[in-house]
Amino acid sequence: MEFPARSLSERARALSTGDVTGAVGDSVTVLPVVVAVSALTELRLPVLLLWFGAFQVVWGLRYGAPVSVEPMKALAALVVAGSLTVGELAAAGTLAGAVLLALGAAGALGALAARIDAAVIRGVQLAVALLLGKTGLELGAGAPKAALAAAAVGGAVVALGYRRASALVVLAFGTALAVGETGAPGVAVPALPAFGGIRSASAFAPTADALSATGAQLAMTVGNAAVATSLLLGDLFDAEVSPDELATSMGAMNLLAVPLGAFPMCHGSGGVAGKHAFGAETAGANLILGGLYAAAALAAAEVVAAFPMAVLGVILALVAVELGRASLDTDALGLTVGVGVLGVATNVGVAFAVGIAASVAMEWVRKR
Repeated sequence: MEFPARSLSERARALSTGDVTGAVGDSVTVLPVVVAVSALTELRLPVLLLWFGAFQVVWGLRYGAPVSVEPMKALAALVVAGSLTVGELAAAGTLAGAVLLALGAAGALGALAARIDAAVIRGVQLAVALLLGKTGLELGAGAPKAALAAAAVGGAVVALGYRRASALVVLAFGTALAVGETGAPGVAVPALPAFGGIRSASAFAPTADALSATGAQLAMTVGNAAVATSLLLGDLFDAEVSPDELATSMGAMNLLAVPLGAFPMCHGSGGVAGKHAFGAETAGANLILGGLYAAAALAAAEVVAAFPMAVLGVILALVAVELGRASLDTDALGLTVGVGVLGVATNVGVAFAVGIAASVAMEWVRKR
């Protein structure tokens, strides 16, 4: 992968107040999800944050624009809901990386995206939203008073007109509660074997559930993290980055990092839109956010251990609402809702396959 000839100083030039606030825009789509994953699985937040921070810097410099680096949300929802084990998550993330790298290298992603009905992709998004919402309600029910307090905080932020920041503010509220219980966290460098050691073969579980989850995630990634992100980078930042370039970088990122303990990552369009909405202008937003993630990783472990699960439930519910809103932007609401409900009732991979079959059948009927 060649880097354009521009110097690092040119790529990160003109750091503005907008780039500082813009860095927050991408964290809105990352922190609530990775905190939930870390709190509910054995994956360690410091390790996850270090990888997100590293790739914020790498891809900001690579593309010279405020590119997003987000968790793969279909896989996140499934592992948070307990539908995937960590081993299955690792297998799914690695396989998704291999497929994306192959598609991007072959220049095939644009053609593939055109063949998948957008309503089916929206249905997968809706299924993910419903799974996150279900898990959030279950966690909130464990401590209703804390959940109501957190919901009030989030509602106030929405009422003030900062809907996209609501999950991040509730995360800060929960962090404050955790710090009040544990005291100010100490700085601790994550143990090298925890993030530097390659997962053993036994840590990967390429089961049928992992394979179906991979298919569901790829459905979202093709539309939301490649095609849509490419369009947004051009529209918002005048950056020419093709869907196939984004697929190649996502593939390389996951093949390198998932075996080393990272959570599967993508270039989601929500993070790009968030950075722009919060004022980002250059790739400097990526450099700032990368540094903030690294700093947070040094002091995250104790706080995560004490983070209130009921507040985490509210965060998941807010993330679910945002994803659900986006999923309903569809030209075939019945198909989208059907795929979403089926994804919750069975699994997201089955719903994706059935949705494709249904969309083909509907198109055949329309043409007769």
